[in-house]
Amino acid sequence: MLLIAAGAGGSVPAQDLGQTVTLPPPQVQGSMAVEQALQQRRSTREFAAVPLGLQDVAQVLYAAQGVTDPRGWRAAPSAGALAPLEVYLVAGKVLGLQPGVYGYRPDAHALIPVRAGELLGELAVAALGQAAVRDAPAVLVIAAVYQRTRARYGSRAERFVHLEAGQASQNVYLQCTARGLATVFVGAFDDARVRSVLGLPSDQVPLGLMPFGRPK
Repeated sequence: MLLIAAGAGGSVPAQDLGQTVTLPPPQVQGSMAVEQALQQRRSTREFAAVPLGLQDVAQVLYAAQGVTDPRGWRAAPSAGALAPLEVYLVAGKVLGLQPGVYGYRPDAHALIPVRAGELLGELAVAALGQAAVRDAPAVLVIAAVYQRTRARYGSRAERFVHLEAGQASQNVYLQCTARGLATVFVGAFDDARVRSVLGLPSDQVPLGLMPFGRPK
């Protein structure tokens, strides 16, 4: 049984979340042109108290790091196609998902349970008390494994990884806008506390949190 540290409360079995969750297939045709999404995109920190559907979550994750080509290429460009980003979902109120942390597997378009529990409050504390993180029905987390890019690009790796994170986050902004959702990129947080809440491996560095949901 996989156990993830849960602070003073002990360990929480990831299996409490169930097995791998296969997400609905991504929709590749929408009703909003990219030009319109660019014009309407805004950062939003207040969310309605309405649960997200699993299709909403699937689309947002796909926009961040979904596989768009049989060769394994992703929705966001990656230097050398090395894919150093790891994406997580911290679910609070998502229909069809138990609250907790899930890792996104782009190759399978699926969620892997990581840690069970109502964790958005803890994540908000790690994000210096930002209410948007606490109040959203879900938060997408972008983390990086620098070594994947450093092995080929050396000292320029960090720059390339950060550019990729920016490109992935813009994809999330535009997908949220097109689906009538809202989000904001949060970069102010305590790295060590975010790592602890998510149960991140030691080689992964959190780069950004993106709470998302229906706008208030």
